[in-house]
Amino acid sequence: MAQLWQMFSQAVTEAQGMDLWEALAVILALAYLLLAMRASVWCWGAALASTAIYTVLFWKVSLLMESVLNVYYMAMALYGYWLWRRGGEQQQGIIVSTWSWQRHVVLSIITAVLSLPLGWFMANHTHASFPYLDATTTCFAVMTTWLVAQKVLENWLYWVVIDVVSIYLYLSKGLMLTSLLFVLYVALAVGGYFLWRADWRAHQLSLSER
Repeated sequence: MAQLWQMFSQAVTEAQGMDLWEALAVILALAYLLLAMRASVWCWGAALASTAIYTVLFWKVSLLMESVLNVYYMAMALYGYWLWRRGGEQQQGIIVSTWSWQRHVVLSIITAVLSLPLGWFMANHTHASFPYLDATTTCFAVMTTWLVAQKVLENWLYWVVIDVVSIYLYLSKGLMLTSLLFVLYVALAVGGYFLWRADWRAHQLSLSER
């Protein structure tokens, strides 16, 4: 009985520790999104810290591709910071751009196809939960994060879909704070789209007036 109580106490302590780290990751992730909506280069610093925490948390709950994805996010945080500060023809940072719907269709098909063998591998060779769904959100998040770094306007529309699917994954794993964060993410992604579109239109207007 004493051993059972000790195991229970240890489980509670570990869960509380994870909740604290999850809360910190949520705060930093929210800071990243709010700064990204304003096209602030400092969003990448918040992203780096948040994704480092999530890398460990997701591994512990067996969302393996989500964990690997956050390693990629850390690398993209460094790349995004450099690109927003030093990218572009004048090395003064890049501006918001937009792509044709045909280009997005091709990109989406390629991403979906690539997710299938990854999902199969995870289903047959790992202990991953929801392998195909996890693989699909991972592949699209990899692609969309690159679009964010490139300041492609439509990245926000991809995030709306990815975030809705991710809410289901996180709820299934008991990550309640993260699930609530992603509900907010859906709304903020919509807001981010309109803010970036306003910036893009302002830039186009300034070009036409020259």
